Amino acid sequence: MTVPLWLWVATVGGLLALIALDLVIVDRKPHEVTTGEAARWVIFYISCAVLFGIGLWFFAGQHPAVEFFTGYITEYSLSVDNLFIFMIIMSSFKVPAIHQHRVLLVGILLALAMRSVFIAVGAALIAQFVWVFFLFGAILVWTAVSMVRNKDEDEEYEENAVTRLVRKVFPVTEDYVGHKSFVKREGRRWITPMFVVIVAIGSADLLFAVDSIPAIFGITQDAFLVFTANAFALMGLRQLFFLLGGLVSKLVYLSYGLAVILGFIGAKLFLHALHEYDAVPDWLDINNWVSLGVIVVVLTITTVASLMKAKRDPESVHATGLDLHAEAPEEREAREAREEAR
Repeated sequence: MTVPLWLWVATVGGLLALIALDLVIVDRKPHEVTTGEAARWVIFYISCAVLFGIGLWFFAGQHPAVEFFTGYITEYSLSVDNLFIFMIIMSSFKVPAIHQHRVLLVGILLALAMRSVFIAVGAALIAQFVWVFFLFGAILVWTAVSMVRNKDEDEEYEENAVTRLVRKVFPVTEDYVGHKSFVKREGRRWITPMFVVIVAIGSADLLFAVDSIPAIFGITQDAFLVFTANAFALMGLRQLFFLLGGLVSKLVYLSYGLAVILGFIGAKLFLHALHEYDAVPDWLDINNWVSLGVIVVVLTITTVASLMKAKRDPESVHATGLDLHAEAPEEREAREAREEAR
């Protein structure tokens, strides 16, 4: 699909407008996002993605639209598995509930910016070298095997090299200072835990891109569709974090379902590469209607089976022990003042 520059500019501008709207409405006054509020925003972002896909269908045709919807569903489903890691990071850094939305917003914006670089590099490589499909396919198959193999291991957050480097280079305050990332004390600039956790979220999501970017390139090689599918999935991820909350732990079979999807897309990449070399017949080159059907069916079966298992055997649900409702210093002081007044 040929995408003119003005459409790129308009799309990026529209996404920035959505972010600005989010900042003005949700983050204007820091507060703990309620389930109802999160549900409304999730519906809003999903509706935006659906309208974008319908627009593609109307102006560009059926094929790009199906590729977008398939890529969007794949990226969104992979993001759900990442929510548990975000919860662990939030709990580890004891992020006050009223500031969690800003942390996710800025962290995911950083991740989208970095993913854009990956997408540009991946699109350029694919356009020049067919063997890249074999590489991406191998990454997905290896990730699928690793997800199944490590399914029962306990999830613990360990700061990555980027986060450790930030702590090494900059002095960090002991406590949060509102939603500020930088403060000046005694003539010296300090960073707050708010900045560190934003870096942790952004860099963690960048690691997740190792499987999500090859996965969507297995669905479409159009950089515009890859970027927009990633953008809409990430935009809705923040509110999904607050909507699902502890429900993520009930999706006990999610890793298996995602492993099946990644393995399927990995096999599709291998077949596509072989088809490019005329090594397999045309009917073995899996089309995106089949891909979309497989992904939707696998996710449906995984979700239903997980919820049934969690209801039948509550002990199978992972006990996260996460505290996502930490108080900000100003909240704690106000509460203590009210208690003293009584």
